[in-house]
Amino acid sequence: MQLREKGLFAGTTPPGRVGDRQIPALQRNCKSPGLPLRRSSTILSFFWSILVTIRKTLARVALATAGAVFATSAMAADISGAGATFPYPIYAKWADAYKKETGIGLNYQSIGSGGGIKQIKAKTVTFGASDKPLKPEELDAMGAIQWPMVMGGVVPVVNIPGIKPGEMKLDGATLADIYLGKITKWNDAAIAKLNPGVKLPKMAIAVAHRSDGSGTTFNFTYYLADVSPAWKSDVGVEASVEWPVGIGGKGNEGVAATVTQTQGSIGYVEYAYALQNKMTYTDMVNKDGKTVAPSSDTFAAAAANADWSNTKNFYLILANQPGADSWPMTAATFIIMYKKPESAADSMTALKFFDWAYKNGQKMAGELDYVPMPTSVIELVEKSWMDNIKEGGKSIWN
Repeated sequence: MQLREKGLFAGTTPPGRVGDRQIPALQRNCKSPGLPLRRSSTILSFFWSILVTIRKTLARVALATAGAVFATSAMAADISGAGATFPYPIYAKWADAYKKETGIGLNYQSIGSGGGIKQIKAKTVTFGASDKPLKPEELDAMGAIQWPMVMGGVVPVVNIPGIKPGEMKLDGATLADIYLGKITKWNDAAIAKLNPGVKLPKMAIAVAHRSDGSGTTFNFTYYLADVSPAWKSDVGVEASVEWPVGIGGKGNEGVAATVTQTQGSIGYVEYAYALQNKMTYTDMVNKDGKTVAPSSDTFAAAAANADWSNTKNFYLILANQPGADSWPMTAATFIIMYKKPESAADSMTALKFFDWAYKNGQKMAGELDYVPMPTSVIELVEKSWMDNIKEGGKSIWN
């Protein structure tokens, strides 16, 4: 604590070392210039020594206090992560329950899968989250691993006057043509053929899509490419694409807001966002030609085809799975962490949270229509933690 710099005695010479301009002033105020001056100097020196002592004491107190604050902050440090908006509703619910139980919070930035991958690569967070799984070679180059945390579904949502949730259905080819800009009216013959008896307005279609790098977009475009050769050749599959038509919104939240505010619009969001925002979702015709509604049951039916044990780094995409009850746009969301973390303590804290979520968060996931990972997959995941995440050659997870 620099008292002089903070104002005390700033710009003056300390007592006991009286400056040249001060001596005449003191002498003018004394009848006898000798003794009173010496007494004044002695008194001032005495007070200066007291102030120096106070200054040192305050400095020690300040350092001790700073140390205490730092230690408290370190003990109560939250888990840091960033990425996918797809799982944000369930991560938020888990985080709230976990903090109440342990006192440890989750500082999760719901910025999209692309942003999460950038942040984990920059090592500004303990974990990244992405609905687009990274390929094994990319993870190897990073020195990282990934694992699935929970599964859910991407659903088309519409804002059409008079249409209720689940009243209307689409198939993959028609959905692709809407996003290609080939179908521009809601009463188009292709849509009408799928929806006999549904009163479709002669209204222009306003297409909404993600403007940011998005794992939700990756899974959506993966599905469209699988069902539409034109989409596969003209647009392709990626977390961020050159959209032929439409309005961009940031995050699932942004697309949901755009659709809610725009009559005649269509968008795609994770199912929990559709429910939370009371949006009108459509049913879909799946790979087996069956009409299915979005739900945790139809997501689970698609996920039942997943063989996680035969994957490398859990790289698996669940879109357009076979099965009469399978939802065609089912997806898993992934966590990404380094094998040799900069802070083993931070990584261990994060792993404890994920372990808790696997074991205690399944009911909460189901309440939001996410699909929890099966026990067999959780065992594979936690074995991968033990085998890969290390400090000094030793596993941090036992």
